[in-house]
Amino acid sequence: MYNQLYAVWKRELEEPDLVELPSDFYNQIIDYAKKIKEESRMLDKRTVKANLLRREMQNMKRMVNELVSARYRKILNKAARGEEISRDSLTPEDSIVYDKVSPLTEMVSSFASEIMHGREPKASSEVKHTRVAIRLLKDVPAIIGADLKTYGPFKTEDVASLPHENARILIKQRLAEKVEIS
Repeated sequence: MYNQLYAVWKRELEEPDLVELPSDFYNQIIDYAKKIKEESRMLDKRTVKANLLRREMQNMKRMVNELVSARYRKILNKAARGEEISRDSLTPEDSIVYDKVSPLTEMVSSFASEIMHGREPKASSEVKHTRVAIRLLKDVPAIIGADLKTYGPFKTEDVASLPHENARILIKQRLAEKVEIS
């Protein structure tokens, strides 16, 4: 996993566009960090192996911080310029950030436009969360929605109405499907 993280980190820092990551990339990193911690816990802190694992963990943390910062900087810059980001290059976690940033950049643009047209700006601090009806295909534990409310836990075949951002992630992960309401 270290080599994969290194390669992704290097590409993300070198390339101007977002690097496409597997949808479970951050979960893989979490598992990797847990593995290092578990392995370190079992060792005498003075051994060479313990020192190597400690160094590996430090390098991993630095790369993850720089990787996440670079990705979010790219997302913010594209959103600020009004450019669309390919959803294929976003992990589910990145999508949540992008979905929160987009309305904010639209609000800032609208605010500036109102001022330039000599009108009093209408700044709204409230972000509206559209809801989507979904049918669960698998059991899903309770989640915190984009509107900061708790939803679930859900059982297979449950039908729920969730904020668009959360519904889209569950659908993308093939945990749910959209229900068309007529």
